[in-house]
Amino acid sequence: MTSRYLEQGNRDIARSSQTGHDPAVHTAAARRRLSDLTSVEMLQKVQDNFSAAVGVAMVIVDPRGEPVTKPSGFSNFCQSIRNRPMWRERCYHCDSVGGRTALSTGDPSIYKCHCGLVDFAAPIIMRGEYLGAVICGQVNLRSSDTIPDLVDLSGLFPKENSWQDDPELLEYYNEIREINYEKLRSAAYSLYYIASYIVEESYSNSVNQELYAKNMRLMEESKRRAELERSLREAELQALSYQVNPHFLFNVLNTIGRLALIEGAEETETTVHAFADMMRYVLKKSGSQFVPLATELDHVKNYLFLLRLRLGDRFTFRISVPDEFGNTVCPFMVLQPIVENCINYAIEPRESDGVVDINAFRDGDDVIVDIVDNGDGISADRKQAVLAGVADRDGRKSIGIYNVDSRLRHYFGDDHGLEIVSPFRDNRGTLVRIRLPADYDDAAI
Repeated sequence: MTSRYLEQGNRDIARSSQTGHDPAVHTAAARRRLSDLTSVEMLQKVQDNFSAAVGVAMVIVDPRGEPVTKPSGFSNFCQSIRNRPMWRERCYHCDSVGGRTALSTGDPSIYKCHCGLVDFAAPIIMRGEYLGAVICGQVNLRSSDTIPDLVDLSGLFPKENSWQDDPELLEYYNEIREINYEKLRSAAYSLYYIASYIVEESYSNSVNQELYAKNMRLMEESKRRAELERSLREAELQALSYQVNPHFLFNVLNTIGRLALIEGAEETETTVHAFADMMRYVLKKSGSQFVPLATELDHVKNYLFLLRLRLGDRFTFRISVPDEFGNTVCPFMVLQPIVENCINYAIEPRESDGVVDINAFRDGDDVIVDIVDNGDGISADRKQAVLAGVADRDGRKSIGIYNVDSRLRHYFGDDHGLEIVSPFRDNRGTLVRIRLPADYDDAAI
């Protein structure tokens, strides 16, 4: 499979030289294609933060290996190599082969570039279309590391006019750092999930815009109202899968950066793995709208763990759910929007002593999951607005709780909607209750 992409890459280079290919023109086209789906500026910000946090070079390239984002953390050696046209084209070719190899497997691939440095390539794919790849590395690996499935491109090109004849480049090459294979692999997979999530989240925004246009047409097409309303409801449920707050994403990245600056590495790796698990849960979910309750709780536990890194001792959290409820069928991503509300309205406004409790118990044919905070609570009017999806926050509608309530009613019936209980007094907090059928068969959907 890899040799096929090597041959394809060589044909691409030959065709480029025959047709007078202009890299700037092609990169602009790739940038426009990505811009149709997401903000290149957002990708750049994530890439810059992540490169600074883990200390490896990163760039996002188009299918031909040409940069779409500006390089982050590039070494003096690689910057100098890429400033010279002939060697720059070889770099692009290596990155293209690495990306296409990753595309063929669906997972990040590791390869040695024409200068002998090691890179990871991870494909960015949207609805079956290959948009490019995340390239991560420009390092030497420790000689003791076992490197599976290494694609060696170091002998791909002729040796004449070798960079090794240049004393300045040799000096820069000797500055290249060594890195542990597992750390490089972890960084590649993490940025892979983050970049894929940003593209997916942006795609979700376009889906929501289409939903709005459909809703406008409903008023004019009364004969098709029932069919369109059913279609709209299903699309809204699908769109919910992408509603992780991007502000939280950047807060986590900044936290990782600070940790990497002040400590050795162990806590940083734990943080990166926790965040990667969150992204994996959001992006790699199966076609089913249901997960075991234990899986949903693991996702919330990672979310709260990462928030503790940012907020420090301002709050504690406890998850007390008996193991016997772990296999209870739970709609995907119903707990996190509720917990996020606890953080936004009960924890963030206070300096210390915040609490988020999650516990569960059996009530007849149902499993009850309670999410409780110790904030100032919510008024009756605000509660009704939140459940109706018309509550306003900073000039936009806050629909997270409304979506959760709608999904529970859609799957389990109106008697399984969200319950919100709050005395609306200082430090008396809010309780949000989810009612899940204990013996629900999701295969019947």
